[in-house]
Amino acid sequence: MVKLNKIYTRTGDDGTTGLVDGSRLPKHAARMEAIGAVDEANSAIGLAICALETGDTADALRRVQNDLFDLGADLATPLGEVGGADFTPSEMVLRIVPTQVAWLETQIDKATASLEPLTSFILPGGSEAAARLHVARASVRRAERAMVALAEADEVNPAALELINRLSDLLFVLARLANDGGKGDVKWVPAAGR
Repeated sequence: MVKLNKIYTRTGDDGTTGLVDGSRLPKHAARMEAIGAVDEANSAIGLAICALETGDTADALRRVQNDLFDLGADLATPLGEVGGADFTPSEMVLRIVPTQVAWLETQIDKATASLEPLTSFILPGGSEAAARLHVARASVRRAERAMVALAEADEVNPAALELINRLSDLLFVLARLANDGGKGDVKWVPAAGR
């Protein structure tokens, strides 16, 4: 259990931040950019939950928020002495695992089954809940780009990359559900402003 008695530590005043293994990185490092982008996406999902009625979608998104904290912990534990030689979770190391990705896929399939197939690209809007879910989806895509950039320079758990990729798909279908099952989707009209 985490216990935070003091919020500020002053340890980051030099422009660095600590990782799980005790090492420190510049706050602008690729790993920190990825962790920060995941945090922003999690916050956007929290805002989307506020626009939803209580129910299955809100409950699913609360689980997603917990999984995103797991993802942040995974990213904050690079391979090494504490991180281990691979991405296997342990008592000391929290890692994203394939079952978390599989759960997202199940949620995507469940939501998609109740939607009519798309016949056009859609704009990010419609209801307030749908618009917030689209903002969260775009935030997740940014987090994915940051994680892929990190993966080019350092090893990243493959399951973590799969999770962030599936999450944007889930948010897309949930936004359609929030638009009256897709009936309220705003269709893209190519060259409408010409």
